[in-house]
Amino acid sequence: MADRSRIESKQLKKLQGLIGELLKGNDFYRSRLRSAGVDSKIGSLAEFSRLMPFTSKMDLVWDREEFAPYGSNLTYPQSDYSRFCQSSGTTRGPLPSLDTTESWSAMLDCWDRVYEAAQVETSEVVFFAFSFGPFLGFWTAFESATRRGNLSIPGGGLSSKARLQAMVAHDAGVLCCTPTYALRLGEHFATHENDEMSSYRLKKIIVAGEPGGSIPAVRERLSELWKGASIFDHHGMTEVGPVTYEHPDKPLSLCVIEDAYYVEVIDRETHQEVAPGEQGELVITTLTRKACPLLRYRTGDLVEKAFLEDSSGGEPSFCLEGGILGRVDEMVVIRGVNIYPTAVEKIIRGFPEVIEFQVVQTMRQSMAELEVTLEARDAASKTGDLAERVARELADAFTLRIPVRLVEPGSLPRYEFKSKRWLKQ
Repeated sequence: MADRSRIESKQLKKLQGLIGELLKGNDFYRSRLRSAGVDSKIGSLAEFSRLMPFTSKMDLVWDREEFAPYGSNLTYPQSDYSRFCQSSGTTRGPLPSLDTTESWSAMLDCWDRVYEAAQVETSEVVFFAFSFGPFLGFWTAFESATRRGNLSIPGGGLSSKARLQAMVAHDAGVLCCTPTYALRLGEHFATHENDEMSSYRLKKIIVAGEPGGSIPAVRERLSELWKGASIFDHHGMTEVGPVTYEHPDKPLSLCVIEDAYYVEVIDRETHQEVAPGEQGELVITTLTRKACPLLRYRTGDLVEKAFLEDSSGGEPSFCLEGGILGRVDEMVVIRGVNIYPTAVEKIIRGFPEVIEFQVVQTMRQSMAELEVTLEARDAASKTGDLAERVARELADAFTLRIPVRLVEPGSLPRYEFKSKRWLKQ
């Protein structure tokens, strides 16, 4: 692998500065750093990884319960904070976070990198098909676009029809939303295209929030629905901000924004860093979001570690091959076979006749079982063999018999944000 000393040197310098700030004012991390023997003179990233303990989601939950409502992970006095957001929720409810103007601006810088990588010109109109609640991703994406000079159209509070009409009226060239909603809006566009919409062509769709943006069949379906629009994937988390963007030469790989994040991929059992080409859990340390940072945060995302170069040369980027492969806490064991929901979706999305699907997980005689329900296009639903073909593909992939059945078109639910296609009964 080519030398990465310049990148790592910059990351270490930022990490040292961050640790110095935390030791001065952050109650959540001050004692953790001191107990681990970590200070601002830490000598290397490897030393930091060896000494510093992980931060878990439950650490954040417990901290906010003990120091309600915002927790103790605040590096500065609360009067310095001006931005509020919260995660989409845990079993104990959403997790609120606060940011200073400086930390918020650092996350907008990350979104700038996403737009640059997606080759979004500042002259283009960007439409945001989001509800604009307190979820961080909506606001950072929108404000970054406005800051860089894009005419930015918010789509909150509108129906799918009204959003599509607004996109046409303002000649939006770029759409930002989840893969699920891009599919739903694309189906509406394809079904209701009229003289007013016939000449409209969307140039690019930037997706996030779900693995679909790195699933080839989903990308192909989206491009088909939107008359050849290009698909660009990225991912982020409310807890840390925008993290990756699509590799310019390998669309199914996500490049880490290493100016803002130090990342590791660890073996779930040994907690040791895996080698390139191996899979593990993504661990993130924020370097620029100083107001509410996270050190060695276990994200729960299953990824494959890779180092890739692009055509511009330079040091290779830390990438996630194939994007986010799944959630380690979403894996289910079906008759002794480990199955990730993302793996099931990749197989089902390989059948272009499938419009929507749902997977139901049940318990029968103390054993977990799966059943798949498919909604197909009208022509495919009449042939009757689609369910059999999908069932065979699932059986070949997992060496399991998973029942598959067809339902009437339009009978499965549609989603505006993240999908809920995997249900437990």
